[in-house]
Amino acid sequence: MSEVVDEGLPQVQPGTLSSRLPGFHRRTVDERWRELALRGDVSPEELQVLRALGAPTFDVVNQMIENAVGVFALPLGLGLNLTVNGRDHLVPMAVEEPSVVAAVSFAAKVVREAGGFTADADASMMIGQVQLTRYGTPEVARSRLLAGREHLLALANSFHPALERRGGGARDVQVRILPAPEGPQGEPLFIVHLLVDTKEAMGANLINTMAEGVAPLIEQLTGGRVFVRILSNLADQRLARASCRIPLAALADFGLPGEDIAEGILQASRFAEADPYRAATHNKGVMNGIDAVAIATGQDWRAIEAGAHAYACRGGRYGPLSRWTLEQGHLVGRIELPLALGMVGGPIKVHPGAQLGLKLLRVTNVRELAMVFAAVGLAQNFAAVRALGSVGIQKGHMALHARCVAVTAGARGVDVEKVALLLVERGSVKVDTAREILASFQEVPAP
Repeated sequence: MSEVVDEGLPQVQPGTLSSRLPGFHRRTVDERWRELALRGDVSPEELQVLRALGAPTFDVVNQMIENAVGVFALPLGLGLNLTVNGRDHLVPMAVEEPSVVAAVSFAAKVVREAGGFTADADASMMIGQVQLTRYGTPEVARSRLLAGREHLLALANSFHPALERRGGGARDVQVRILPAPEGPQGEPLFIVHLLVDTKEAMGANLINTMAEGVAPLIEQLTGGRVFVRILSNLADQRLARASCRIPLAALADFGLPGEDIAEGILQASRFAEADPYRAATHNKGVMNGIDAVAIATGQDWRAIEAGAHAYACRGGRYGPLSRWTLEQGHLVGRIELPLALGMVGGPIKVHPGAQLGLKLLRVTNVRELAMVFAAVGLAQNFAAVRALGSVGIQKGHMALHARCVAVTAGARGVDVEKVALLLVERGSVKVDTAREILASFQEVPAP
């Protein structure tokens, strides 16, 4: 710990931790580590994980996937300033895009000063699907199946008794009869939904076990034949929502009044609601933030992506996950999406970076985790539509991208920031321009 603690830095008392860390991005990495250690965000052991960029040992990696040959690391940053339901959260974000962490930190600061995000989340109800075929008359098969509902639930829960003891488990059985698709098999699709409260787990493995386990009883009850049995990643029984209210005066920037910025945001939101081509990019911006936190905390980000985009189509056409309106002199943002997250199981237990990510977030349960994810998605979206409706997305993005361009051109150390600033000033964030600037540094004789 002696490598980290600096007696010249103020000690932060427990219980007073804030996500507001002014000037954090201007500090050296050693200074950032010292502050996290002094605040109690990380232990000495966890600091070593950060020093290794969150990468586990190869022995751990070799247990996680097949044919492992190495570790592919992503930059790990902290989204700052986030307040959700009156609680502060540091947000670990694993992402390669320069603007993501900066955008969420900026947006969270604006919303923080307006009172913070409000959020809520449903219970962890997931859906297991069992496809039944050769069942005869649909309504007869439905009646027989639902008559055995209690037996099905008891059998499903027998596969995970510990989950039931923790207050979760199989809760309901539903039947969906869908029109027959084109092809030689003309019978309607008979789909059994097993609804399971997975509590603190994402739940994929336990639901798959339950769905496979009840299949023989479904066949026995109906006389049909089961084929597919697996969870659904459209977790629409497990939604999270977040909202924020920002006074128009707080939006003023770029030399523009708050009313003009708000109008640009409202127009961007209208555009996304009307046009799937725009909505796809709108939602990509939302998921920029959510995916980054998901990776940093060991979540199944592919499942989250699949569920979010499927939910965006729930009305029969693709639409935005978030919307912005003007209400009583305030810009109001709202987001709703399915978030199947976990705080136990999967890679979380074996990946030290994922464990550290969850600790940094300081959430108490998986529902609070979902609320934070939803708030991050809305913050990311706010930053994007604010830029789109005013000066354009490239102004801020290219300023951050300039550092990557500088490094690509060969800049190192203090030269990186110098080259990046000159690239932005010239309005030409290109590798060739960066090389010219670097060459001009070398032409200047030392004093």
